[in-house]
Amino acid sequence: MDASNALHPIHPAVLERTPQLAAEFAEGVPFRHVVMNDFLTPSAVEPLLAQFPPFEARNAMGDTGNVGGKATVPGIRRLGDAYAALDDLIRSSAFLDWLSQVTGIPNLLYDPYYLGGGTHENLHGQGLEPHIDFNYHPSERWHRRLNLILYLNPEWSPDWGGALELFSAPRDRAPERSVAPLLNTCVLFETTEHSWHGFDTVRLPADVEGVSRKSIALYFYTDDRPAEETAPKHTTIYRQKGLPEWCEEGAQLDASRIEELRMLLARRDAHADHLYAENSRLLQAQEKGLVGQLLYLLKRAYVRARR
Repeated sequence: MDASNALHPIHPAVLERTPQLAAEFAEGVPFRHVVMNDFLTPSAVEPLLAQFPPFEARNAMGDTGNVGGKATVPGIRRLGDAYAALDDLIRSSAFLDWLSQVTGIPNLLYDPYYLGGGTHENLHGQGLEPHIDFNYHPSERWHRRLNLILYLNPEWSPDWGGALELFSAPRDRAPERSVAPLLNTCVLFETTEHSWHGFDTVRLPADVEGVSRKSIALYFYTDDRPAEETAPKHTTIYRQKGLPEWCEEGAQLDASRIEELRMLLARRDAHADHLYAENSRLLQAQEKGLVGQLLYLLKRAYVRARR
C-alpha cells in the first residue's frame, strides 16, 4: 500500500508537500508550527461538518458547574462514520509516522481517551486567553508534544474574530501570527513551556444566525522528551491579555473600544475569582480528615513557636 492510500483521507497535495511542511514547521515563529490549507479531501471534510454534534448544555459545563459558551465532545468515534474514519486515520502507524516526518518528533502516541480534545464549538462572545497546555497526560505518564486543530467553518469573516493566535509571550499586545478558522484549515503546533496560544473573541453580527466556531482538536504524546524541554507537571496555565494595540495616549474611545475594555476587565475579574475559589477549595480540603487535622496542629504549633 502506498503512502497516499495509507493516509487517506489527507489530501494528496498535502502529502506531496511533506518536505516543505517539515521545513515550515521547523522555522515556525513564535514556536514550531505549520498551517495546512485543504488538509482533507472534500469528500472527507464535508461529512465531518454534516455530522458535527449540536450544541448541548451537558457538553458545555464549565469548571464552576455553569453552562458556558463552549461545548466539547471527546468521544468522536460515536458521532458518525466520518468521525470513525478520522479516528482510524489518526491512530494508525502510518499517520503517526507522517506526523513524525513533519515535526521531527519520533515515537508519537495517539490518545484513545481524547482528554481535552474532540469536537470544540464556541458561540458568540467566547474567546480563549493566551495559555500553555497541561504538559503531561492527565491519566498516563506521557509527555504532551503536539496539538492538531482542524477547522470546520465554511463561512467566516475576519471581522467575526475567532482567529487562532500564537504569542511570543502571554501578555504581548498582539500575536506573532493569527490564523482564520476556515473550513479544512489544519494547524499543527508543538506544545512546550512557551507555546502561548489562544483565540480572539468570537464577535458575530446580529444578522448572522446559526453560526459558531467549530473545530476538532487532537493531541499527541510521547513516552519521554528531551531533558531541557521537560518541566514539572502542571495543568493548563492561563494569562490574561494585555491592553489592545490601540490603547495609547490620545486614543479615541468609541462604543466598540469601550466594550472591548469592559470585556478584558470582566475576564480578568473572572480569572481572579476562579483562582480565589480554587484556593479556598484546596484550603477546605486540607482541613478535612486526619491529615487535615495534623496539618492544622502543625501550623498552630508553628505559629505559636514563632511568637
